[in-house]
Amino acid sequence: MSKSIEVMSGDKLLRVAKQIEYRSLFYLLIGFFLIIAFTGADAEESSLKAGAGSSGMQPDFGPNVFVFEPGQLDAQHQIDTIFKQQERAQFGTGRYALLFKPGSYELEVPVGFYTHVAGLGELPDDVQIAGHVWTDAAWMNRNATCNFWRAVENLSVVPPDGVNVWAISQAAPMRRTHIQGDLHLSSGGWSSGGYLADCKVDGSVVPGTQQQWLSRNSEWKQWIGGAWNMVFVGCKNAPEGEWPDEPFTVVVETQVVREKPYLIVDSDGRWFVVLPPLRKRAAGITWGDGETPGEKLPLEDFYLAKPDEETAESINAALRAGKHLLLTPGIYSLEDTIVVSRPGTIVLGLGLPSLVSSTGKTTIRVDAAEGVDVSGILFDAGSTEVDTLFQVGLPDQSLGNSKSPICLHDVFCRVGGNGEGKSKCMVTIYSDHVVGENLWLWRADHGKSVGWDDNTCETGLRVEGDEVTIFGLFVEHTQKHQTVWNGNGGRVYFYQSEMPYDPPSQEAWRSGTGDGYASYKVGEDVTTHEAWGLGVYHVFKDAPVVAENAIETPDVPGIIFHHALTYRLSGGQQGSGILNVINGQGGEVVTRQKATVK
Repeated sequence: MSKSIEVMSGDKLLRVAKQIEYRSLFYLLIGFFLIIAFTGADAEESSLKAGAGSSGMQPDFGPNVFVFEPGQLDAQHQIDTIFKQQERAQFGTGRYALLFKPGSYELEVPVGFYTHVAGLGELPDDVQIAGHVWTDAAWMNRNATCNFWRAVENLSVVPPDGVNVWAISQAAPMRRTHIQGDLHLSSGGWSSGGYLADCKVDGSVVPGTQQQWLSRNSEWKQWIGGAWNMVFVGCKNAPEGEWPDEPFTVVVETQVVREKPYLIVDSDGRWFVVLPPLRKRAAGITWGDGETPGEKLPLEDFYLAKPDEETAESINAALRAGKHLLLTPGIYSLEDTIVVSRPGTIVLGLGLPSLVSSTGKTTIRVDAAEGVDVSGILFDAGSTEVDTLFQVGLPDQSLGNSKSPICLHDVFCRVGGNGEGKSKCMVTIYSDHVVGENLWLWRADHGKSVGWDDNTCETGLRVEGDEVTIFGLFVEHTQKHQTVWNGNGGRVYFYQSEMPYDPPSQEAWRSGTGDGYASYKVGEDVTTHEAWGLGVYHVFKDAPVVAENAIETPDVPGIIFHHALTYRLSGGQQGSGILNVINGQGGEVVTRQKATVK
């Protein structure tokens, strides 16, 4: 329902009244009040369609952003309706953001695929949810190994039974969250996560069946258990135990990091994006003393992109005009490259928006030398092969600034699964001094258009820049090296990789150094590189192939790997596997299930 109504001002109404009879004025006033009544009904209907719980003014985020207020009567119904649609929608087209204004709520908030749940307070405790914010993989018989693409941030959960369940795998971060109870990371079935950052858990964290996990700058009362590869960076009360008897890698401080930007709304109804400060040698959470460090940027400084309205040209025009970019939920089919050339630009995804390369061109390229921040985006390959989906920097140019690094958060790439997809590489980094966290780069092993000659992709991540740091690097199933690192001074805290399931033969899967391709390849000219907590797994389903090494590096003193393992998953061909963990060391996982190097 849509109406265009001109309402007379008071002065004009009085002038008219002087020219008409009293009876006419009486009818005019009746008509005026009827207009007000119908206009109010339209406003209420529009608010419900947009999912807007606020009675005040708010930005136009489009129809897939739901903004809730304390006491909103239809909140639970709307949350349940979205979850019913998204619970099983692994390759669906829905994208949603559920935003909660400051205050207290009694709600159950199940979180399905492509659903982003966030509080809008300056501190996590400004939004208190008495209930659960949860996902449990009931749709897959508690098997959470496909619970991808969802996010929770900037709120506090008070579970009435004392336990909040977050049973997920890759691309499902929990950030800046206060769990006032215990946190369970599985729900009884398998699970393969995950990422926890800037979070506080008052009770215990129980990973359960989680195969691997990275926790960064978080704290809890105690951490109970672990499976293969659990990494803790800058965390308080990290578990004790010696690798490999215990699966724990503990790094006391975070060398350099910036937390992901987030939305807030103040008591006057003004909206901002907070850009947290760069931290060095940091331990623990950012908000523990009741303060919220960071720069508040008015939302008016952002171009709010809509998936059904935008082209790369329209977005680039806004960026050239000096705007930051907020991508609202949806799927953006891009005919050209979004180019970020202004230093300090923020590109923020809301509701896990997808950028699809429809013509074989890179979706986003960062040309700026410093200060750019990109977060919360899913990059999808299209049917026309692209050289790289997301590019940071330019080849043969030494760009970067250690005092104002380019930062990447929750960057997810996908080749196949949701449809045709081809990409030579998913993410390429040419710039120096880039800090990334929680990257999942996935050549699909299931879904639509999946096969050795169908969803082709050689490499997940290629790093050419120096002094690049990544916390939480997940790269899976690409057809050559999963990760190629040619820059000096690289640092990786936590690496998880599965080799491709589907090489058709050994002849089709052989590198220049021998059988198969190492998952993690450090270039021959590199002299300094360091990594902590690495796991490389295999299940070669289609042929009895082997890889000589999981990790290959030059043999120089400046390259150091701490705590690496290989693991043979069930279901592979007899005689297939990985012969060594790193550079001919560590033993095979052909007849054995697990091999480690300290």
